[in-house]
Amino acid sequence: MAQKKSMPNDLALRIATAMHQMGIDAVPRNYELVYEAYAGANPELVRDFIALGKYKSQAALDELGRKYLPHHHEASVLARSTTMVRDEMSNFMTLLTREKTSLSDYGRIIGEASKALGDTDEAGQSVLKNSIRALQQATERQVSQNAELEQSVITQSTVIAGIQKELADFEATKFTDAATGLGNRRSFNKALARVYSELERPLACGIAIAELDPGPRLSGQQIAALPEHLARHIGGVIQQAFPSSGLAVRLDGVRFGFLLNTSDQGEIVRLLSLLRASLRGTEFKHPKTGRSLGNGTLSVGVCTADSAGNAFALVNLAEKAMARAQAKGGDHTAVHGVEDEAPVGRDWLIYKK
Repeated sequence: MAQKKSMPNDLALRIATAMHQMGIDAVPRNYELVYEAYAGANPELVRDFIALGKYKSQAALDELGRKYLPHHHEASVLARSTTMVRDEMSNFMTLLTREKTSLSDYGRIIGEASKALGDTDEAGQSVLKNSIRALQQATERQVSQNAELEQSVITQSTVIAGIQKELADFEATKFTDAATGLGNRRSFNKALARVYSELERPLACGIAIAELDPGPRLSGQQIAALPEHLARHIGGVIQQAFPSSGLAVRLDGVRFGFLLNTSDQGEIVRLLSLLRASLRGTEFKHPKTGRSLGNGTLSVGVCTADSAGNAFALVNLAEKAMARAQAKGGDHTAVHGVEDEAPVGRDWLIYKK
């Protein structure tokens, strides 16, 4: 237990030492980039980070950050989008000005043709023929220009829609785990902050911290070697079995967090039992050999918002409950303040301390 608690501190020390050795400035965006690279949750990031060489320039790090951690470069993304929108609006205004001039000329030609219609002498008939010819040419020009304007509007609408999608995708990357499609730690922290927006009256909810258990055929070393593959597998099960009204996130590796919109511990235990059963009923396979790694199980720790004074304490108590579940051999749900896993039913509260 003590060894497990020291791991994050060891990793933080390794990251700080590595940054110092590589001459990387100790700024938040660099720290998170190096942390993600050393944690190994994203193999593509790890590969690109190593490819930068031993000494990494700030420009190269920022280029990598724009790709994998775009939330640190939000200002540049918004500035580029603003410039594109401004350019498209300028082009559109130019088109409208040109259309206004064209319509004015067209109106003048129609006026001249109308005037010629009133002349009955031979000279007037000649003017009328010329006006009709000019009107015909102007009409053809106007039709062509209208078609060009319509196409320009369609093109610009497509560009604006692309910018909107890019901004929406950018916003999503800040709070989504790429491997599983679930939320990430950032989205979990944001949700927890809302729970305690009013410290004296936290939202009526509960959280759970869950971690994949090593099994007879799935050793701790295999879990450490295949975190992305296993996380994707578990993420698919979670998306099927966890209620959409709650929040499910991947915290790191094969650890997951859940926020449920109820403070009823019995209901929370029931929902997590269904999730654990769904995972237990599916089989892991090695991504390269196809060899069976057995069925996965989860150790889960639960705590409700009314049992903690702030978000940090809430997570800490849920993690302690999860450690208790792991100590019982895994495949277990432990609730903060409850001696043992609660049976699902109306009388389970008698097990409370």
